[in-house]
Amino acid sequence: MRRTLAVVASAAALLTACSTAKKADPATTPEPGTLRVLASSELADMAPVLDQVRKDTGITVRPTYMGTLDAVHLLASGKAAGTFDAVWLSSDDYLRLRPTAAKTVLSETPIMSSPVAVGIRTATAHALGWKPDDVTWSQVEKAVQDGKLTYGMTDPARSNSGFATLVSVASALSGAQSALTDADVAKATPRLKEFFKGQQLTSGSSGWLATAYKRRGNVDALLNYESVLKGIPGLTVIRPKDGVVTADYPLSSLAGTPAATREDVRRLTEALRTPKIQKEIAAHTHRRPVIPSVPPAAGLDTTRRRELPFPGSLSVADGLLDSYENKLRRPSRTVYVLDTSGSMRGDRLGRLKKALTGLTGDFRDREEVTLMPFGSHVKSVRTHVVEPADPKAGLDAIRADTKGLSADGDTAIYTSLETAYEQLRIDRDTFTSIVLMTDGENTTGAKAGEFDAFYRSLGSDQKQIPVFPILFGDSDRRELAHIAELSGGRLFDAQQGSLDGAFEEIRGYQ
Repeated sequence: MRRTLAVVASAAALLTACSTAKKADPATTPEPGTLRVLASSELADMAPVLDQVRKDTGITVRPTYMGTLDAVHLLASGKAAGTFDAVWLSSDDYLRLRPTAAKTVLSETPIMSSPVAVGIRTATAHALGWKPDDVTWSQVEKAVQDGKLTYGMTDPARSNSGFATLVSVASALSGAQSALTDADVAKATPRLKEFFKGQQLTSGSSGWLATAYKRRGNVDALLNYESVLKGIPGLTVIRPKDGVVTADYPLSSLAGTPAATREDVRRLTEALRTPKIQKEIAAHTHRRPVIPSVPPAAGLDTTRRRELPFPGSLSVADGLLDSYENKLRRPSRTVYVLDTSGSMRGDRLGRLKKALTGLTGDFRDREEVTLMPFGSHVKSVRTHVVEPADPKAGLDAIRADTKGLSADGDTAIYTSLETAYEQLRIDRDTFTSIVLMTDGENTTGAKAGEFDAFYRSLGSDQKQIPVFPILFGDSDRRELAHIAELSGGRLFDAQQGSLDGAFEEIRGYQ
């Protein structure tokens, strides 16, 4: 699988990028009573609960947030050893399929749970005539086929909420009576292709997905964990009655840690499972308690639902992911606006070439990639498509263009972004975005105010195209943060982390 090979090579880069973004420094030896925890990104909402646990036990949790599947690949690579004391993922199901990752964790204790669900605008649910208790995945499929339902979900190759959703849909539409097999996936593929025509929004994280959903207003529903959906106003949350996959958030020590550290993990686990803290978890996060004596938060449906089994082998799980990435989902279309001004000479240009060349191992079939290097002006516009019949030709062409990049000129950030938007006319059959990488401030061409006016003049469809800027070198955080906020994108930091890691992390949003 193309992505699996790429992510192993970039695991350390991702670690650096993610940890710096959260002000964590896992490489530093922690103080006694401090646990360095590799955690699924959605667990950022546990901060108030963990603060209470610190007051109760004296144990401080220092998290590094990462997509669940990326975290599993990091564990499998061996690069987490000595860097983390514990791992706290939304699920260990995928981890257990990878022997090299599974052997790195010790006792797995569930802390809370949240099932996959459909969060649909209440008005849309009424228009469809849906009764929340009776909705099935087949009904969701039918609404998509009839053009009455569009939705967003996270990238299954990075986020466990996306992967759990993919497994739920594949299991239900294939009619699988046990763990998914290759035959089940093949049987369900025609229906899955139709189902994923309804996906118009993708994301590497649940938080950005919710923000983009609210901003855009043109998507009818979100497929995610119940706990995430319950935090978004205006949604009716439905657990399809033919079954879902549930996250149980196990907390585990890592093998090779000292006995005293493992004891702190045990104490942390015990504290998180007390009735007092379970009530706090339910109140703050909408996740379901795992202690029977503690009821779920008000408003959560307590009707029993079939628990759909996870794929029984790594080959089936990776095959399902590969099928989604290269056949089922809408293809990506991205313009890479790349600063090749004079300040990029030497090591910086070398790092850019290395990061882009490495990224080609992660490009999907059917993906359209445009390289737009700029200095005082846009130097060239070269577009390549990774054709399924001959993906090597497209990838080789991207590598050749990358190799030929040279550095000279001033820095025309805003003029180059305007050119990128003019290059992109909205295509509802693709996930379209712009990636901006610059090592400095805007020094020539259009000014910030002029770009703001240009953006406001765009049609409503083009305004849906986000810009994902990358902080690098001497670039201005405020300048790039404004571009991200204006366009509905997200800022990625390669000043403290790595350029490879920033480019790789953005993949979840393309």
